[in-house]
Amino acid sequence: MPSRLVDAFKSHPVHLHDKFLDFDSLQELPDSYKWTQPDDDHHHQNPPSSAGGGAGQESVPVIDLLDHNALKNIGHACKTWGVFHVTNHGIPASLLENIEKASRNLFSLPVHQKVKAARSADGISGYGIARISSFFSKLMWSEGFTIVGSPKDNFQKLWPQDYTKFCDIVEEYQLEMQKLAAKLMWLMLGSLGIAKEDVKWVGPKGDFKEPSAAALQLNHYPACPDPDQAMGLAAHTDSTILTILYQNNTSGLQVQREGTGWVTVPPIPGALVVNVGDLLHILSNGLYPSVLHRAVVNRTKLRLSMAYLYGPPSSVQISPLSKLVGPTQPPLYRAVTWNEYLGTKAKHFNKALSRVRVCAPLNGSFVDVNEHNNNNNNSVKVG
Repeated sequence: MPSRLVDAFKSHPVHLHDKFLDFDSLQELPDSYKWTQPDDDHHHQNPPSSAGGGAGQESVPVIDLLDHNALKNIGHACKTWGVFHVTNHGIPASLLENIEKASRNLFSLPVHQKVKAARSADGISGYGIARISSFFSKLMWSEGFTIVGSPKDNFQKLWPQDYTKFCDIVEEYQLEMQKLAAKLMWLMLGSLGIAKEDVKWVGPKGDFKEPSAAALQLNHYPACPDPDQAMGLAAHTDSTILTILYQNNTSGLQVQREGTGWVTVPPIPGALVVNVGDLLHILSNGLYPSVLHRAVVNRTKLRLSMAYLYGPPSSVQISPLSKLVGPTQPPLYRAVTWNEYLGTKAKHFNKALSRVRVCAPLNGSFVDVNEHNNNNNNSVKVG
């Protein structure tokens, strides 16, 4: 990831508590992790127990990338859900198994070992809790590890003797995910009628003049003594073009769908979850919603997830694509770099999209949204 993108985090340090829990040693949920207390109105509106996903409820679309209707199906899923599963994606099952094993090995280390690779307040790589924690009064029942570029420096601190085998797994996973993310991006844009020549920053052949930016986020949600009162990862949207998530066989990811509420996205063996991020929402001029999602926890099983966060080169201006705007549909968002947007997200979290929105429909006319309404419900992590 280009250093300018890392600068977005350095310029907006997040001051989080530095007392890391040994989750396995706790027999009951500490008050600081209880999200459903009556006096905690800010969070009480979305208690974990409100989860949907029951019998008869619509489920997140599953799309076979080898299906000749894949492009059309992806467009429909992006427009109506903002999230979908993909199968026949080309990522070897053995690599998915290896990245899960590496994550399990990492999070199984004693706390005193993991904190040797702790992320600094103004840093992006390393061990720690979710950056979005700073926006909430309650703590989340999870821990994470962020990898940008090579994991070598951090992995040497965790496994001084045999870090190379873990580095090899992560680097292979990053390479395969980068290829898949680029393929998915063109499918998602293609479903909007966008061709490679319509996106100037990717180069004439669509092969990127500058390297795209990405991060790998490993998440661990330990078994929880009181899952109905805990939250694994609070509701948010991703500050990406798209995110690709691999989750082990324990459910926990939920997405919010208008008219339905929270819908569980159960793991499908071998499948990956793809979700629309804030930057694709901007590129699509609001046609594809950046999906609000969260992670809930389980009483008896731990859950692991591996999220590949994919974005453009950090200095590229992202704005609604010209093919999608016109006299009757003006651009809804101003141009913004990923670097700048991450800074906006670090300061405003849920309201970041509204901060870059320039107009919104109101009684058939368009107005400056920042004057009219600064409270966007769209909320840099994935569950």
